Amino acid sequence: MTTTTAIVFGATGDVGSAVALRARQLGLAVALATRSLTKPIPGLDIKLEQSLGFTRVEADLTQPATVYDAVVRAKANRAFIYMAYGTSDHMRSSISALKSAGIEFLVLLSSHGVQGDKRAILPSNYIPWSNAQVEIVLEEIMGSNGFVALRPAYFASNTLWWKSMIRERIVKTAYPDLQFDWISPKDVGYVGAALLAKSATVSSDVLYSNFVYLCGPELLSQRDAVLAVGQALDTAIDVVSVTEDEHVQAIREGGEPEEVARSSVEMMSIRHQQGPRDPTYSAPFYEM
Repeated sequence: MTTTTAIVFGATGDVGSAVALRARQLGLAVALATRSLTKPIPGLDIKLEQSLGFTRVEADLTQPATVYDAVVRAKANRAFIYMAYGTSDHMRSSISALKSAGIEFLVLLSSHGVQGDKRAILPSNYIPWSNAQVEIVLEEIMGSNGFVALRPAYFASNTLWWKSMIRERIVKTAYPDLQFDWISPKDVGYVGAALLAKSATVSSDVLYSNFVYLCGPELLSQRDAVLAVGQALDTAIDVVSVTEDEHVQAIREGGEPEEVARSSVEMMSIRHQQGPRDPTYSAPFYEM
């Protein structure tokens, strides 16, 4: 019987590590693909990593040759990938390398912002557009049944953008009363692992065949999210409304690139302007 082996790119991230652990629990052999073989994996110490039978391979999704070599070494036939910034061809070369090396099915970590006609999304809407281009490339190379795109909404881990401000007990954000779903990266990873294990496209009764919208269980405003963080830390944290440019700078200081920071704030601005007509959380969602 052919062994099912999944190679997980971005295994040192919150979503990737959850994919890897859950996929192993579901019976897949799992190779951890990282840019550095010595970088720790969240939730895995060396002893646990070895006892669970994980292997490590070195690869960078922006370097197709390393992607090909990693898949061959891992003898993988399934893969979890994310949209890697910094490629001039929307990952076409790396996705071609995945298929050439033996990947038959993969799961992409995409974005909730990819809605409607992917080809109609404008480059000015940077995050959705960038992810949409990768989905288009996947359709062309892997075929519509060769992948599933996970489209999570707003990660709870985005609160880490506030880390330095929380230390100062004051969070500065644009549109503090705008609501988000704050989905756990681990939950997203578990869905990704389930799809890898089944090598499954999404059931036709949820309308779509190769993408999944994912949301957290409850909508909270940014103000209430700060309050929740303060309660967990047993400290009072003030919330101050700032301009969009100031919010962009805060996200950049949290470690995100300029394009990502500005696109995030622009999407917030659009939602704020739409008010009750905001469609962000009205799309049908797939429940595992």
